[in-house]
Amino acid sequence: MSEYDYDLFVIGAGSGGVRAARMSGGFGAKVAIAEDRYLGGTCVNVGCIPKKLFVYAAHYAEDFNDAAGYGWQVSEPVFDWSVLLNNKNTEIKRLNGIYKNLLKRNNVVLYNGRAVIEGPNTVRVNGESLSARRILVATGGWPHIPNIPGREHVISSNEAFFLDTLPASVVIVGGGYIAVEFAGIFHGLGVDTTLVYRGDLFLRGFDGEMREFLAEQMHLKGIKLLFNSRIDSIEQQNGRYLVNTAGTETITADLVMYATGRRPNTDNLGLETAGVELNEKGAIRVDDEYRSSVPSIYAIGDVTDHMNLTPVATAEGTALANNLFNNQSRRVDYRDVPTCIFSQPNLGTVGLTEQQARQEYANVEIYKSRFTSLKHTLTGSSEKTLMKIIVDKDTDKVLGVHMVGPDAGEIIQGIGIALKAGATKATFDATIGIHPTAAEEFVTMREPAG
Repeated sequence: MSEYDYDLFVIGAGSGGVRAARMSGGFGAKVAIAEDRYLGGTCVNVGCIPKKLFVYAAHYAEDFNDAAGYGWQVSEPVFDWSVLLNNKNTEIKRLNGIYKNLLKRNNVVLYNGRAVIEGPNTVRVNGESLSARRILVATGGWPHIPNIPGREHVISSNEAFFLDTLPASVVIVGGGYIAVEFAGIFHGLGVDTTLVYRGDLFLRGFDGEMREFLAEQMHLKGIKLLFNSRIDSIEQQNGRYLVNTAGTETITADLVMYATGRRPNTDNLGLETAGVELNEKGAIRVDDEYRSSVPSIYAIGDVTDHMNLTPVATAEGTALANNLFNNQSRRVDYRDVPTCIFSQPNLGTVGLTEQQARQEYANVEIYKSRFTSLKHTLTGSSEKTLMKIIVDKDTDKVLGVHMVGPDAGEIIQGIGIALKAGATKATFDATIGIHPTAAEEFVTMREPAG
């Protein structure tokens, strides 16, 4: 008989935690998992999935307009926020059930409650003290709202998924992917939308040219972009909000949403009591085997603040389960991870930005294509698409691929495979395109942009 109640106790039933728990259970380990909010974590409940459903909803406004160019006469469309909200909630509940069944099928014991670490091998949940040979922390991140005057008047992205009514106007504060995506969502649903960001340009860390191009496209769609602007305070007046900037401008809105970053969800978990070391941002420090400073305690996903993407967390959960309970030695490869900003239009990317490539390689070539998609030749839309390939001229290896345009995420996913396989520019050139598609532009760029 084991000296512990469980071989693995997982705190947090998000994407990474559930993957690690169910795979470990499938390998024969005795596993438990605790969750005090909702199964599926941020992604399923207040992140990737509901956000993408909202993006689909928002895009229908443009689709209705575009249809006229193709001979469709549609009466004035009417949007019902309550229908979208109810249907979204139904889908999320379905996914919650799927996660619960995945755990059950792999003999994982589920505790509905907050787990607190009491020592290297002990957790307490719902008043019960339990022992575990290993503890895995997978509690993700949580929205951070700065402590400014009027903070009590604002919401985070969490609350945006459950608004009772859709506002007539909104101010979104922030410059990351959540801020940019929600700007497109609210605008597409008919809300007068202003995005305020303290920096020169949003989406820091992405390719500079693609950021500029996306800002241009969003501006043309009617989203107000205020860069180099800080919020001093927020006041409530006659049921609305006055957003006072550091200059003289005051913006009036029905809703103020802060998307100014997320912090690792490590508060009140007992980590300090157990001796787990955190970094300056409150994230759990781990080695390349996801082990914390306490050998029996591990961490994966956003709580480590390494690469905060759902598929990365699930990959880490897979690797950890295999390493602990399947006699393997796996490592997650963090190079060339494709990702997408579900803005309108999308920004998809994989590999190095032009700025990164020029820092690391002596001889870089850039290939670009900017065009109006075939669809919009009849719609009258001013939307453009921009594609970019970054190549190491000395080896012909493709270092990065970037796109702003419809379905960029779907297209870049496939290109991510090519980069993972070590594709060269010659490989792209030798590939026959599917005509007519936007994606074929990636295999027809022949002349460097300079």
